[in-house]
Amino acid sequence: MQNADVVVVGGSAAGITAAVTAKRHYPDKRVLLVRMEEKVLIPCGIPYIFGTVGTPEKNLISDAVLEKGQVEHVIAEVTSIDREKKLLHTSQGEICYGKLILATGSLPSRPPIPGADKAGVFTIVKDVAQIQMLQMELRDAKDVVIIGGGFIGIEFADEIMKGGGKTITIVEIAPHCLSLSYDEEFCIEAEDALRSRGIQIRANTKVTGIHGTTRVEGVTLSDGQTLKADIVLLGTGATPNVKLAQNAGLRIGYTGAIVVDRTMRTSDTAIYACGDCAKKISFFGGRPSKLMLASIATLEARIAGANLFGITRENPGTVGVWSTAIGDLALGTAGLTETVAKADGYDVVTALVEGPNRHPGCMPGAANMKVKLLFEHNSGVLLGGQVRGSSAAGEMLNVIAACVQKRMTAEDIAMFQMGTHPALTASPVVYPLTTAAEIAITKIRNKG
Repeated sequence: MQNADVVVVGGSAAGITAAVTAKRHYPDKRVLLVRMEEKVLIPCGIPYIFGTVGTPEKNLISDAVLEKGQVEHVIAEVTSIDREKKLLHTSQGEICYGKLILATGSLPSRPPIPGADKAGVFTIVKDVAQIQMLQMELRDAKDVVIIGGGFIGIEFADEIMKGGGKTITIVEIAPHCLSLSYDEEFCIEAEDALRSRGIQIRANTKVTGIHGTTRVEGVTLSDGQTLKADIVLLGTGATPNVKLAQNAGLRIGYTGAIVVDRTMRTSDTAIYACGDCAKKISFFGGRPSKLMLASIATLEARIAGANLFGITRENPGTVGVWSTAIGDLALGTAGLTETVAKADGYDVVTALVEGPNRHPGCMPGAANMKVKLLFEHNSGVLLGGQVRGSSAAGEMLNVIAACVQKRMTAEDIAMFQMGTHPALTASPVVYPLTTAAEIAITKIRNKG
C-alpha cells in the first residue's frame, strides 16, 4: 500500500497542473499522480495529428513536467474511493491519501443516432491506440462525414483535408458552424474559409441515421438526402466523467458535473475537483456554465492545488477564452459574444474595427485583423471581444481576456498604454483596442 499527502487522479491538463501546483505550494508534502494512460495526449492538439503533426507520438505531454515538478506518478486505474478510510482502490493496489484531487476529465458525447454503433463511426477519445486506429482507417477512406460543426468538427475537417483525395462534409444542426462560439459574421467568415479549402458544409441540417450493413456506408439527413460515408466522426461535445465521484457519494450537480465551491472543494472537505469533471459557474452573473477548455481546467487546477492545506485562492468564475485556426485564418473569443450577451439580458454597445496588424501595411507578415468589442451600456464595462486575423490574433485575444477579467471600462481601455513596433503590431494611431474603445464611448454617450 502506498501513502501520499496529496493524490491526484487524472493525468491530463488539469491533473498535471494540480499536482505540480500542490507540490510548488507545499514542497514538504508527497504528491502522487495516478493516471490510466501510459502516454498522455495534448488534448487540443489531437486534430492536428491528422495533418500538421502527423503522429500521436509528436503530440504527447512529457513526463518531464512531473519530474521537474518533483511529482511522482503511477499508471493505474482507480476503481473506487473509500472516503471514510481515505483510500483509493486501484488496479495496482491501494493508495492512502490525505487530500485528494479528482481531475477525471470528460467523455465524448455519443448522440442517439440510429446506426452510430457501426464500424467506421468514431468519437474523438484521448487515447493513442484509438487515434492510431482512426488514422489507419482514414488512409483508405474517400468520403468522410463529420457530425458537428464546433471546434472539433472544423479542425478535424481542415486537418484531414490536408492529406488530399477525400470528400469531407460537415453536418451542423445550427444555422452556422461555430454558432455557440462566435457571432454570425465571424461564423460566416469561418465557413467561407472552410469552403475555400474544399470542405462541404450542410448547416441547419440534422443527421437522422447512419446506414450500412455492419460498417457505415452513408448518413441520412433530415431533408431526406443521403451522403456517402466511409468514415463518420462524431464531434458533438463532451460530458463530465463523474462515475468515480458519483460512486463515492460526492454531490453531483444538475449539469452532470461534480459540485465544487469557489475553492474547488467538493462536498467532502478532503476532496477537490477541477477540469471538465467539475461544475462551473460563469464570470458573468454566476449562472452555471458548461464550457470545457484546457485553459479553464488549468486555472481550476491552480486553485485546487494551492488550497489543499489553507485557502489562498478562489475561482472568480468562467470567462471563456477560445480560438481556432483554419489555414492562415485565426478566430478567437474572450468572454461573451453579442448573441449570448443579449440573450442573457445585457444592454450592449459594440464597436468593430478592422485594419492591418503591422504598420505600414506593406510590412512582412502584415494581415488584416478585425476586432469586435462588447460593452455593457450603463457601466461601460467590457463584456467580451472577438478577433479575426492571422496567428497574431491569439495574443490580442489574451489581452482582451485580461481586460474582461479586470472589468475594465471603455474609458480604461481608451487610456491603455501599449507597446508597438512596425514589424510586430498595428499602428499606435489606430491600435484596434483603443480605437474600438473610443468608438464605444461615443456610442454610449449617444445612446444616452
